[in-house]
Amino acid sequence: MAGRGSDQPTAVLGRDRVEAEVRRLGPWFHDLDLGGVRTAPDHPLGGFLGDLWSTVEAAFPADMTGKRVLDIGCNAGFYSFQLRRRGARVLGIDHDPRYLAQARFAAGVLGLDVEFRELEVYDVVELGETFDYVLFMGVLYHLRYPLLALDRVARVVEETLVVQSMVRGAAPPAAVSTDAPLEEERMFHEPGFPGMYFVEHSYAGDPSNWWIPNEAGLQAMLRSAGLVIREHPGPGIYFCGPNVDFTRWGNAWR
Repeated sequence: MAGRGSDQPTAVLGRDRVEAEVRRLGPWFHDLDLGGVRTAPDHPLGGFLGDLWSTVEAAFPADMTGKRVLDIGCNAGFYSFQLRRRGARVLGIDHDPRYLAQARFAAGVLGLDVEFRELEVYDVVELGETFDYVLFMGVLYHLRYPLLALDRVARVVEETLVVQSMVRGAAPPAAVSTDAPLEEERMFHEPGFPGMYFVEHSYAGDPSNWWIPNEAGLQAMLRSAGLVIREHPGPGIYFCGPNVDFTRWGNAWR
């Protein structure tokens, strides 16, 4: 039975067959090492996955036996595989069947029993369960309705949500009053006021980049979705937990 992973994952299929299948399923966004066969060795972002993982891995215990993990926007499964190797039971979801085909193939080659399903982030509550840990890496800025997605995601988090988003604009966040009179306009021009930039056409050659927050905007969205920010280990990266005292919109969604 497939488990946490094999030391020589290409031994069963053979290197030639793995290389052929990698080509057939390409192009790949995740650069995985399938027993010496790289899926995207010339990735334009270099080793960004490893860099991100080194920043967020502290959010997860070394032994995750018995923990349930949801990887939202799992792509080809890089983070799912990291957490399965720590013993977690992992469900990866994505809306793109091509990425899911890559993930399932990679899981088979690596000998990792990770479950993958085709699902939109807005529909996570339809899973009918909550998760100890949820990853929401590199998804928010690709969404037409990012706050709706956060509201839904916050509902399925039991312990920790790890969020990573592209961010642009000024930092650090400015101190913002909890209320202001209607004639107040100056605060909206403060560089660190919570905000998001809407991309009407395309950004970085990608028409799926819709909303890009600044740090203050991302922090405010997380709080308004009923989350408590515990750590901010890097740009656009947050470790969060449920805010049990959240009432403003939380009761309506929950």
